[in-house]
Amino acid sequence: MAGRIRESDIAQVRERSQIDEVVGEYVQLRRAGGGALKGLCPFHDEKTPSFNVRSTHGTFHCFGCGEGGDVIAFVMKIDHLTFVESVERLAERVGLQLTYEGGGTSVQRDRGTRSRLVDAHKAAQEFYAEQLRTPEALKAREFLTERGFDEASATTFGCGFAPAGWDRLTKYLLGRGFEVAELIKGGLVKEGRQGPIDQFHRRLLWPIKDIGGDVVGFGARRIFDDDQIQAKYLNTRETPIYKKTQVLFGLDTAKREIAKRHQVVVVEGYTDVMAMHAAGVPTAVASCGTAFGIEHIKVLRRLLMDDASFRGEVIFTFDGDEAGQKAARKAFDDGDQEFTAQTFIAVAPDGMDPCDLRQAKGDVAVKDLVARRRPLFTFAIHAELAEFDLDTAEGRVEALRRTVPLVARIKDHSLRDDYARQLSGWVGWDDPQTVVRRVRETAGIAPARRARAVNPNQGALPVEAEGPPRPNPADPELLAQREVLKVALQEPALAGPVYDSMPLSAFTHPAYIAVHTAVLEAGGTASGLTGAELLEVVGKNCAPTVRRLVSELGVEPMPLPRKNASVERHASAYLNALQKEQVGRQIAEIKSRLQRLSPLEHAEEFRELWGDLVAMEEWHKALGAQAQGGLG
Repeated sequence: MAGRIRESDIAQVRERSQIDEVVGEYVQLRRAGGGALKGLCPFHDEKTPSFNVRSTHGTFHCFGCGEGGDVIAFVMKIDHLTFVESVERLAERVGLQLTYEGGGTSVQRDRGTRSRLVDAHKAAQEFYAEQLRTPEALKAREFLTERGFDEASATTFGCGFAPAGWDRLTKYLLGRGFEVAELIKGGLVKEGRQGPIDQFHRRLLWPIKDIGGDVVGFGARRIFDDDQIQAKYLNTRETPIYKKTQVLFGLDTAKREIAKRHQVVVVEGYTDVMAMHAAGVPTAVASCGTAFGIEHIKVLRRLLMDDASFRGEVIFTFDGDEAGQKAARKAFDDGDQEFTAQTFIAVAPDGMDPCDLRQAKGDVAVKDLVARRRPLFTFAIHAELAEFDLDTAEGRVEALRRTVPLVARIKDHSLRDDYARQLSGWVGWDDPQTVVRRVRETAGIAPARRARAVNPNQGALPVEAEGPPRPNPADPELLAQREVLKVALQEPALAGPVYDSMPLSAFTHPAYIAVHTAVLEAGGTASGLTGAELLEVVGKNCAPTVRRLVSELGVEPMPLPRKNASVERHASAYLNALQKEQVGRQIAEIKSRLQRLSPLEHAEEFRELWGDLVAMEEWHKALGAQAQGGLG
């Protein structure tokens, strides 16, 4: 056992390690005011950022799960290291040589620890990279060259070659001071009939790194026809440091661009990642030996800052064959509803993968593949529709029954109605508004019906007759809608023309849409009606649940922020807030349209939309300031 690290060295590690830079390797951070930085917590799953970093204090704290501490504690927690291992990693990062009391300036780490396994993989990667330059690896180098990768690309991604012979890597690592037991534990070596042997033989290798840049495993491709193992790819088995559901090839290289561009491109293979990066798409990553899944999503969400309000984009690229189609469907089922970010799919022509596409048509074609992406749920819906005969009434009805729930799952309200209208066209349904209504009902009613107590006296009453469910009065996402309706019913003069000009799309809950419709049908705030008379006229033609809601909104107190606050300011603030939400949805729709356009093929339309986007964002900002001023 080595001595303890000198206390003064530990203090220097803390002082010289910038906690915002260390945490920033794992989490995208944004300024939150008061010198704090905020992001999505890496220690528990959340959609609203509650993870705070104080770079001036050198500390972090999550108000969601309670984790906190200094930079050493963060590294210990995030990478499952001991205190000593964490200090050693940070010291190496800042170029500090540690001194161990009673142990000199260097130390033999405990056998089998994570640091030892990482060191063994680092040494193995150096060995494999050197072997790639030998005559024996000519076929491996030719494989890379034929696919358009030069020596610089191979070096960037750490490509290597596992030589022939049963134990050449084993002997090399034993000579470096490692032991057989820990090499087996790390998946670099396995037990053979006559002793320990290398895990990989005569294969082209890619090192698989964790998000911090440590080599934790390898992917190996078959390149010789006489290779007795027929599998095209072999990957390191699960080990204490390699969990295939949590690592993504290329993430260590792509993470900064992913955070900067708010975009990640998910491809299927090692050469596809290399091709994307070589073609100028530096946000590409790939899963390693397993399908892209929930744990991968959690890693990417933190880099994308994928919270409840942010809209990044996740682009899946799949081969055009049947396996690629299945992978795309699984991505929709697993990924689309986990990401707040907008999800897209890009399928190359003629069934080519990105590597083949780059070889056949060059870098521009690869970048254009990403530019031509289309929404993933569009792909999923068309895949469902392909199973029905839309030339028959029965086929159209069944197609709607299957696809309406898919559209209702779309989290972005501004996109949901638009896709409902498109769905009616794809199916061949003559009445788009019927489809929109069904989508809204499916999105709004299904959760409420599960929570709603059953009235035994109304068990046979159809949902249509009862009306939409009562919204949750405490739902923060519906607060502005509720307050604006209260103003319109209680103080119509203060709501005025601004309220009367609001479209139905300003409201997202079916019950609030129904109330707004009823107010407008009664003549709006310009009708001259007030008090009980207004409530009676508005509620007269409403469904029972909506009529009860009108009565409720007509008497519910307005939550004024302070004792002497004015109702006028309250009304103005929430009218601005609701307009801001509507403009926000319009901005999201413009962004979605921009993302579906190729800047090359639709240059003029792209420029016009971009101009609209700039203007809308300025308006959005102004409305936000006015709303905040009224609520302050």
